[in-house]
Amino acid sequence: MSGLVVSDATTRSAKAGDLRTRMLAAAEELLITSADHDISTRAVCDAVGVAQPMLYRIFKDKNGLLHALVQNGFERYVVRKQALETTDDPVADLRAGWDDHMDFALTNGALYRLMFSPALAEVPAPAGRIFELLTRALDRCAAIGALRIPSAEAAQAILSANVGVALNMLSQPARYADPGLSHRVRDAVFAACLTPETTAEPAPGNAMAVPALALEAQLKKPGTSPLEPEETALLLKWLNRIRSSPSPEQGERPGRA
Repeated sequence: MSGLVVSDATTRSAKAGDLRTRMLAAAEELLITSADHDISTRAVCDAVGVAQPMLYRIFKDKNGLLHALVQNGFERYVVRKQALETTDDPVADLRAGWDDHMDFALTNGALYRLMFSPALAEVPAPAGRIFELLTRALDRCAAIGALRIPSAEAAQAILSANVGVALNMLSQPARYADPGLSHRVRDAVFAACLTPETTAEPAPGNAMAVPALALEAQLKKPGTSPLEPEETALLLKWLNRIRSSPSPEQGERPGRA
């Protein structure tokens, strides 16, 4: 009889665990399709075919559900980070880590916004693992003389910038549509944290870009152009082409995506 009781308890526990997993999956799917980035507990229960008291029994309330969803997101992120390839070049690995963060954010947009929402009453413990993993990666850079500030300070700057760029691209995709934005911010932050010898070497510059940009700015000031409006528009088009084009000697640089 006692063996049967243990077996029944184990079965109930397994079913509860499966139901919890299904509810989290349903909540994430509803979050993805939500127009206002919110979900209702009733919709989650309807999606898995249970009454609302069952959700409250597992998660206590809606905040408990959202907290569990965020925790699950951070756990998945940590597993992903731990699976990244580690090479003999810690600086290259650091760049790859930034790009991987962006990829996770842009492919899990709804969940990512929730994970890094300032409205969260409590940040789940796994979120701290992200900072620890980044600090560990920076410690590897320090070991080869590639870090100019303490790893914890560098991790604060890098993670803040990485999250900021990702959230801006998710929340205002039209304004932050430039595909080069992420790498520009990355390289600027890395330049402040890493020694000059180990930061990415800039590609050969377009010598006409700076004066073209300066003239473009002047032409856009009201009442400064001696040209007719259509002539000004044409010149602005040419200036934009000049500053956007690579210089003749500039070619593709090898690097990690």
